[in-house]
Amino acid sequence: MSEERLGYSQAPLGESEVFLNFQQALSRAATVNRSVLIVGERGSGKEIAATRLHYLSPRWQQSLVTVNCAALPPSLIETELFGYEAGAFTGATKTRKGRFEEAEGGTLFLDEIGLIPLEVQEKILRVVEYGTFERVGSSKTHEADVRIVGATNADLPTLCEEGKFKEDLLDRLSFEVLFLPPLRERKEDILLLAEYFSAKMALECGRSDLPELSDQVKKQLRDYPWPGNVRELKNVVERAVYRSNGKEITTVQINPFENPFAPISSTIQVSDARDTASPNLISESIALNTYDKAKRELDISFLRGALTEADGNQKEAAKLLSLTYDQFRGLYRKYKDQLEGISP
Repeated sequence: MSEERLGYSQAPLGESEVFLNFQQALSRAATVNRSVLIVGERGSGKEIAATRLHYLSPRWQQSLVTVNCAALPPSLIETELFGYEAGAFTGATKTRKGRFEEAEGGTLFLDEIGLIPLEVQEKILRVVEYGTFERVGSSKTHEADVRIVGATNADLPTLCEEGKFKEDLLDRLSFEVLFLPPLRERKEDILLLAEYFSAKMALECGRSDLPELSDQVKKQLRDYPWPGNVRELKNVVERAVYRSNGKEITTVQINPFENPFAPISSTIQVSDARDTASPNLISESIALNTYDKAKRELDISFLRGALTEADGNQKEAAKLLSLTYDQFRGLYRKYKDQLEGISP
């Protein structure tokens, strides 16, 4: 069986214990001819998992048909799944098979299954229970030998409580529920995946050398929580490779929407005037009747921050505060005792 069929071509499997346990559970579920639900966050690889499940199953020589329910308007999901007869509705000029017929003998993967309308869920329930369905606009019954694999990042039991998902259908689809671990729980796999994606991107860019991640970049990748999971990591690494000129990757941009032309906002928070050990500004609540105290602490905070940034040079500190040197000296003399530890 080819690596592409097993999903190896899309991403390495990983070596973390939590991911290997998931793969073991998936392999075990693949051998049983029952419906399976794959639950995972966005970008965590639900479609890759469904592909592996199909090709590890006895149905691997038959079709794997994928339907992205999130990409279809609710009004079209029924005709997409079950097909329609000519004349069933305006524009239906000829009969069209649905995805259930296309997946005959194989696997139908319903991605984002939680978005399927209730009326369509009723028809899917009939397929699961009795193995039959009708095309839209027809009363002729068709038999279906299809294994359903669903995927979602939604809480389906909660959707049932809210009346948005049929409990009977959930019962029949959840013979096995596999929870795909997010990337933040697979820290041992982050660099493995990053190196894999960087090598593939280098090949795509026609580069003969394999990129190397600097220690700083490795730490940055390991420490980031990856809310977009493997998909986000892939984008970040590939972007860094194509932008790089040398063999070593020394910088990565996590957020591609960082605007280099955005206006710089200068903000300052009131600090505790007693904290002379650190230039950091520590915020505290300020009551309206403490104006004099707050003004004093604000002056000290600005002075301390400017002097720290200017390495104690008062003329440079005055420029940073947009004050004349005389104005700065006046403030410095006023609060000199509170600014001890910062050399003038």
